[in-house]
Amino acid sequence: MSKKCELTGTTVQYGNNVSHANNRTRRRWLPNLQKKRIWVVEDQKWITVKATANALRTLDKKGYKAMMKDLQG
Repeated sequence: MSKKCELTGTTVQYGNNVSHANNRTRRRWLPNLQKKRIWVVEDQKWITVKATANALRTLDKKGYKAMMKDLQG
């Protein structure tokens, strides 16, 4: 299963854990992905998207078609 937002393209970010002694070990930050059914008014149908919580908030403001247009170019 891909850890990628379908609306914004946000993926896993990588970095380091840094201890008090300044030892560094690799770690990763996972996006806050949620599965959500969305009603697309233009197409008159439900779609299921896997998107970050932040993208779902933006989706309420912009709409599905506008977000897909921004993602493509």
